[in-house]
Amino acid sequence: MDFILSIVALVIVITIHEFSHAWTANFFGDPTAKLAGRVSLNPLKHLDPMGTIMMFLIRMGWGKPVPVNPYYFKKPKRDEALTALAGPLSNLILAIVIAVPYKYWGYSMVPVIRDFLGILLDVSLLLFLFNMLPFPPLDGSKFVQLLIPKRFERTYENYLRNGMVYFIIFLLFDQFLLARYTGFSFLGQIMGTAFTFLKSAVFLGT
Repeated sequence: MDFILSIVALVIVITIHEFSHAWTANFFGDPTAKLAGRVSLNPLKHLDPMGTIMMFLIRMGWGKPVPVNPYYFKKPKRDEALTALAGPLSNLILAIVIAVPYKYWGYSMVPVIRDFLGILLDVSLLLFLFNMLPFPPLDGSKFVQLLIPKRFERTYENYLRNGMVYFIIFLLFDQFLLARYTGFSFLGQIMGTAFTFLKSAVFLGT
């Protein structure tokens, strides 16, 4: 049952995440995603075949990237960064919304509903945190671009072009070498600490 609930939660969270990218891009003047039918809450519009398979294999997956053409934006740097931020931010907002009924009425809910809300809350926070990491192609790398001083913009653009390679190398080292042989993971430590802090903050805030 937990496995099924996890898959449903992932589909919901990924759908909202990708919809938010598409809606925000359209709001700032880029109709590319809208013309592709991505301004929709229909999960079938957003699920990636390989990402969907991975949901069933490892309980973690991803959606199809939302097409964005920054040439439509009035302020390309700002609007592209905010479009990238929209996805993770929607997951954080969803987690906060879920936390209210889970915190105050969870004890009186049917167990399967309470369990589902708990899983949906955790998945929303994890997807927010993971996507805010400043590595391409994650959303955080594009949002950080908004904060880069003008004199370092070209250097950062080069990083964005090649950053995915660095991220893959880091993941291979962290997960398949360091974690396997020492039991320690930089990514696991960062994500675990941030998740614990953020979840506590969400519940305190509600």
